[in-house]
Amino acid sequence: MRGIFHVSSAIGFLLAATSVQAQTIYPLDRADMLVGARFDFKVEFPSVVKPADVAITVNGQDYAKLFGATATFTEREDDKDQSALVLRDVSLSRPGTYKVKVTAGAQSREIIWTAFGTGPRKAKNVILFIGDGMAPAHRTAARLLSKGIADGKARGKLAMDDMPHTALVATAGSDSIITDSANSASAYTTGHKSAVNALGVYADRTKDPFDDPKVENITSLVKRKLGMAVGVVTNTEIEDATPAAMVAHTRRRGEYNRIVGHMFAAQPEVIMGGGSVNFIPKSAEGSKRTDEQDFMAKFKGAGYALAANATELGKAAADPATKKLLGLFNTGNMDGALDRKFLKGGSVKKFPDQPDLTQQVSTALNILSKNPAGFVLMVESGLIDKYTHALDMDRAVYDTILLDNAVKVAKDWAKANGNNTLILVVPDHNHPVGLIGTINDDMTTAPNVLLRQRVDTYAEAGMPNYPAPDAEGYPSRVDVSRRLALFSASLPDHYETFRPKMDGPNNPTVIDNGVYKANEKYKSSPGAMLREGNLPSNQASDVHSGEDVILTGMGPGSENVRGQIENTEVFKIIAMALGLGRGK
Repeated sequence: MRGIFHVSSAIGFLLAATSVQAQTIYPLDRADMLVGARFDFKVEFPSVVKPADVAITVNGQDYAKLFGATATFTEREDDKDQSALVLRDVSLSRPGTYKVKVTAGAQSREIIWTAFGTGPRKAKNVILFIGDGMAPAHRTAARLLSKGIADGKARGKLAMDDMPHTALVATAGSDSIITDSANSASAYTTGHKSAVNALGVYADRTKDPFDDPKVENITSLVKRKLGMAVGVVTNTEIEDATPAAMVAHTRRRGEYNRIVGHMFAAQPEVIMGGGSVNFIPKSAEGSKRTDEQDFMAKFKGAGYALAANATELGKAAADPATKKLLGLFNTGNMDGALDRKFLKGGSVKKFPDQPDLTQQVSTALNILSKNPAGFVLMVESGLIDKYTHALDMDRAVYDTILLDNAVKVAKDWAKANGNNTLILVVPDHNHPVGLIGTINDDMTTAPNVLLRQRVDTYAEAGMPNYPAPDAEGYPSRVDVSRRLALFSASLPDHYETFRPKMDGPNNPTVIDNGVYKANEKYKSSPGAMLREGNLPSNQASDVHSGEDVILTGMGPGSENVRGQIENTEVFKIIAMALGLGRGK
């Protein structure tokens, strides 16, 4: 499994070079940990060892004295010739440097942790917006479409850009320079690096995806320490990686049924998104559960108002008695702005009354603000990522505008409610998307030249001619004669049409005997050309890239948004703003 052996310090490198394999210690070397935040301490030995031969010290004293408990020792972990030691649910009580040394016979490994405290609380509330997979090109395109441009200057700023503080955020995980939405979002919600597909855990070597060393997430922390309310809002399935990072602890992000259970155990006051099929019992039509648990009934029994569409959401929001809400508006992912508002593609005919992300955010703020102790709200515009994977850039840009509209709702709310809210806007990872010019094509007749010849760059690119945006910032058409040329640098084999997909979201590939091939649905499109990909044939779509992402912030605590930081430091910014290192 990925993430089993991670060496990052000079000491660890030298040890690895002189032995077959040294011990693996979790949390990993150079972990930054909030004082009082809970975590699992684990040591994995590369072979069978005897407990009497093991010595573990922290800053020179026995680990059991520091943690106040003795770990459980397993001689043969997973019935293999490998021993392990684990101590669950511990914490560090004081800021400082902790040198952890593990010796087993002739083998020894030493790593360093850093524990940080915080000053007094600055912010009453925190709103974290995550534009899943939002590249700089998405932001630029959203600005061009929603604000317009004249004489080389945009006619306005995005709400997410019009913030006083900016930083670049590195996104690599513990096992790869390329992250996914699980471990990248987990870095924001826990302050710890982890491996691809992991949520709220360090990915160990065991088969069980639920026994890996846990780290406490922001939902647990703010509820336990400060009595705050929590909201989780998305337009993807609520069990998907980014929203799940607020509550889940698992090595495998695809464990949707168990993640729903984690959501119920954590009980955020507001939960909104798609993915209802994992909440209903196996015997119910359309269910994807493997058991008969009815989580709709469970949440209702726990005092949650339920909403299945925008109309019901409006009623719940208007009810003064609503203090907890579960809104599930689609069986899968919700539909994006371009389909819901203009093209009526995707699943809009089946789910015609899906709320806009702005309505979801407005409702969440209304409910969460009833808690006098404040709230933490995570809002994801998740379809930016999913459309970009599918090389459907028009839809991705419209959902970037959607995210920006939601940010404006939050900014207006914060201004009207005391300016005591920290607002952060950040992608979880990048996509290799570039805005290279325009496509000069009127879409009326079959072209008499290859459409690639109509991609204009430099001076020939000129300006796009989308209609003036409506009050929400959306042009009424994407099928104009001079469109933005947005392309990905990561490609499966596919037919490039150079035109927006008017009949529904793009699906560039199909699987054939385990291999992804170009979807011949687009083969006969006028001017289409077969693009030989640069990805292996086991990849169905565009993939993530490793560049730093852009973080913008405003409100109390946002002064720490500066320079170039690791994604784990986003958690630290939130912890510092809320004074989480000072206790109640």
